[in-house]
Amino acid sequence: MRRLAVLGSPIAHSKSPGLHRAAYRRLGLDWEYIAIEMRGEGLADFIEGLDAAWRGLSLTMPLKHDVLPLLDDLDEVASLTGAANTVLFDDGTRRGFNTDVGGIVRTLGEAGVGSVHRGVIIGGGATAASALVATAELGASHVRVLVRRAGAAADLVALGGRLGLVVDEGRVDDLARVDDAELVVSTVPGGTDLGVEPCGALIAHAALLDVAYDPWPSPLGASWLAGRGTIVHGLGMLLHQALLQVRIFVNGDPFTAVPDEDAVLAVMRETL
Repeated sequence: MRRLAVLGSPIAHSKSPGLHRAAYRRLGLDWEYIAIEMRGEGLADFIEGLDAAWRGLSLTMPLKHDVLPLLDDLDEVASLTGAANTVLFDDGTRRGFNTDVGGIVRTLGEAGVGSVHRGVIIGGGATAASALVATAELGASHVRVLVRRAGAAADLVALGGRLGLVVDEGRVDDLARVDDAELVVSTVPGGTDLGVEPCGALIAHAALLDVAYDPWPSPLGASWLAGRGTIVHGLGMLLHQALLQVRIFVNGDPFTAVPDEDAVLAVMRETL
C-alpha cells in the first residue's frame, strides 16, 4: 500500500483526506491518505523517517516554506512562488510542486473568469504569491497588493517584476477606493475582519475569490454577497489544487490527466 498525508497545524479540520481518498477509490488504488499534525520544527525529522511505502505529502502553511531546504528539485511554479504545497517521493528524489496556482486558475475558469487585466490581492504571504502568478497567467498587466504593514508586499513587488507585470503595494483601507479591477483575491485567514467596506463599484465589477472557506462567508465575502457581486468559493481552489496533486502522486506530473478524470473530479467534489 502506498502512503500519503497532509501535514499542518492545526490539521484536524482538513478536507484533503476526503478529497484524496475519494479520488484513489475511483481510480481503484488501495492507497492510504491521512492528516498528521505537524509544525515546522518537526518536519525534517518526519521526512527523514519515512520508508519506501510513502508516495508523497500535501503541505499547509507554514510548511510550504519550511519544506524547501529539504527538497532535491522544485517545479517552475514552486520556484517562482517560493512555496511548495506538494512533495513527491520519486525513486529516492524529493520533488516539490506548487498546485495552488493551478487551483486558482482552474476554479476561476470554472466560474467564468478566464482573463484579467487589473487585479487586487489582499495579503502578502505564500498564497498571495500563488495568486499573483495565477493572475499573471490570466493575462494581468497590473496588480495592487493590499497589506496592513508598509513594506509587507516587497517580495510580491519583486515577483511581479520577474513575471512582467506591474505590482503596487497599497493598504487594506484602499479597498474603499479601488474601483478599476476585474478580480479581487483575498488570501487572509477565514473570519478576518479587514475593518473596511469595499467600494461598491469594485463589488459590482470585480469577481471575488475568497481563498478562506471556513467560516463562510467571511466578512469580505458577506460584503460581496450583500452587493450582489460575483463570488468564487475558496473550496473550488482546494478541489482543483487537490486534483493536480492526485495527478502528481499517480503520474508524477501535474500536466498529465488521470484516467477518467472527469469522474474522479466529480467524486472529489461530492466530498465538499
